[in-house]
Amino acid sequence: MAKRDYYEVLGVARDTGEEDLKKAYRKLAMKWHPDRNQGDKDAEAKFKELNEAYDILKDAEKRAAYDRYGHAAFEQGGAGGPGGFAGGGPFGGAFEDIFEEMFGRFGGGRGGGRGGATGRGADLRTQVDISLEEAFAGTKTNIRISTSVSCEACKGTGAEGAAASGAQTCPGCSGSGKIRAQQGFFLIERTCPTCGGSGRIIKNPCKVCQGAGRVQRERTLNVTIPPGVEDGTRIRLAGEGEAGLRGAPAGDLYVDIALKPHPIFQREGANIFIRVPLRMSQAALGGHVEVPSIDGGRTRVTIPAGSQTGDQFRLRGKGFSVLRSAARGDMYVQVSVETPQNLTPKQRELLEQFEAEAAKGGRSSPESEGFFAKVKEFWDGLGR
Repeated sequence: MAKRDYYEVLGVARDTGEEDLKKAYRKLAMKWHPDRNQGDKDAEAKFKELNEAYDILKDAEKRAAYDRYGHAAFEQGGAGGPGGFAGGGPFGGAFEDIFEEMFGRFGGGRGGGRGGATGRGADLRTQVDISLEEAFAGTKTNIRISTSVSCEACKGTGAEGAAASGAQTCPGCSGSGKIRAQQGFFLIERTCPTCGGSGRIIKNPCKVCQGAGRVQRERTLNVTIPPGVEDGTRIRLAGEGEAGLRGAPAGDLYVDIALKPHPIFQREGANIFIRVPLRMSQAALGGHVEVPSIDGGRTRVTIPAGSQTGDQFRLRGKGFSVLRSAARGDMYVQVSVETPQNLTPKQRELLEQFEAEAAKGGRSSPESEGFFAKVKEFWDGLGR
């Protein structure tokens, strides 16, 4: 049976670029992959044909030869021809180049993967709630976690009496920690079920840890929280996670920082905001108010006469500390004018007198007067 044109196999034009060629191959490889079409001989044949075509066209020299001479360029045992794809194996280098991107490498294959299971302990995660003041100044706190620790009885070896000779090479994987099995065209690598990936089995397991080399315990750790941490900051404590299996390295502990709500301050990055309610008379006449700062100090703020709700005053360098820096943000004092309630008869009389004077006109309430002037113009325009 005559071979199909390689460009036709990949469904691309002859002037298709390298990147588009690769995309076309990946799409068809996903479609005809044997793992997705188990038992389908037709899919298997198409997958082989696809890899043969891509192996030739992805190589500039081979592609040039193919464009000039067609399939004849690779007959008679020529390089890259049938049965001799560059890169070896039934599908050649084309499949190896793309397979990792599509499916990932099985186990610890070539490319620097870790060979065999190391038994490294799992990473752990916990949360610490701190106040805004503690986040500003930094603090130290103790946390308690329940985790696996190295077994003291066997010194983490898993063997009775801490004897290193108590462990022997696993016969199931010959010490590699992995076993291989053929699946279709592929060699699949899995963790050895006999030794759990350690490559060793214990002839006389420790009676305390049953050969695991670790036991469950509750631990207390001291965590240093630096000044300036933000809500959601994560601190890594290397080697403080679960102990590894039979002496393998321990995992890490990650501590997530959560800031408790503050009754006075609100934080936005390195800046602090404080809302100060003012009596109507304070806002009208002006004056001074004393406000706290996040470092525990006191700051005197001048309130100009006629201040309105929403007015904001900036105090430089009175904000939050910046992580890993001596700098500090700013503090913003936000004014909120409060309408008086529960008036005494005298207070009511004075306010009524004030309102009567203000209603005659003047500039005591320019925003209010301007608004109602616009309302009057609107109604006049409607003829009302």
